[in-house]
Amino acid sequence: MNDLGSSLRLVPDADGLAEAARLLSAGRTVAFPTETVYGLGADASDPVAVARIYAAKERPSFNPLIAHLAETAAAKAQGVFDDAASRLAGAFWPGPLTLVVPAGPACTVCDLARAGLASVALRVPGNAIARDLLARVGRPVAAPSANRSGRVSPTCAAHVLADLDGRIDAVLDGGTAPVGVESTVVACLGGPPRLLRPGGVTRAELERVLGYALAGVEAENAAAPIGPGLLASHYAPRARVRLDATTAVFAEAVLRFGGVPEATEAPAVFDLSPTGNLAEAAANLFSALRLLDASGAETIAVAPIPRGGLGEAINDRLRRAAAPR
Repeated sequence: MNDLGSSLRLVPDADGLAEAARLLSAGRTVAFPTETVYGLGADASDPVAVARIYAAKERPSFNPLIAHLAETAAAKAQGVFDDAASRLAGAFWPGPLTLVVPAGPACTVCDLARAGLASVALRVPGNAIARDLLARVGRPVAAPSANRSGRVSPTCAAHVLADLDGRIDAVLDGGTAPVGVESTVVACLGGPPRLLRPGGVTRAELERVLGYALAGVEAENAAAPIGPGLLASHYAPRARVRLDATTAVFAEAVLRFGGVPEATEAPAVFDLSPTGNLAEAAANLFSALRLLDASGAETIAVAPIPRGGLGEAINDRLRRAAAPR
């Protein structure tokens, strides 16, 4: 909890960025925009500050956090990058890619943020506001999605405040996150790289840079996942989620794609992309789940989503939203 009653809503001008950086440097929590979703930031080198993230999110402490940095050189100072990790960083940073690598000897990301692991999850975000803020802080900032643990991720400041107002110190309002699904997570821990979580960088894009096929997404249901965002039940609305629905049952809210399924009597309907565009669908996904959940329907029927490209990330989030909890 913060000591403010209500969380500050900061404009990303010079004064707002300075205040956000001051709060982070003082060990406080600040939500900020990235190109994927909003992150809940705290000084990754300070275990007390990181504990505030876990408390605000009600997040299991065994789930490691992504440390965000302003530039690639700063990220490489935190971890050990093999050839594959260096190639991926060179191709996709700044951008929606997280690399899980061995923690380096000079790593300042605390054990709590790393969930006690010998590895560290690192990202250089593509959002200019985020990088400006990170440069002002000058140290790694741990930043999982700025929502209650397991709930739908936020793509605008209003989503953050709906979940966390009064539980965090501030949110830096940078508008709507354009990608709309979290970063892709790739583990480079010796041996072939492993795709741990699909996201804003597609499998095909990763494989073009690497020159070989990645192993499939790993099912991380163990008590101690090795990367962020890998719990089986995650990104979950209150309503039950029914996947691959080609018809809608009475009283179900309906999440459509490309006009499917028909939903003449549904209490709430949202089409992720009437034209079947996966990029548009990814950008709308979390806002749509929040909107449909707010209808009070007990079940959200979700249309089949193609599994290629960004569809892999969308389907991954939907499977986690539908998992038993």
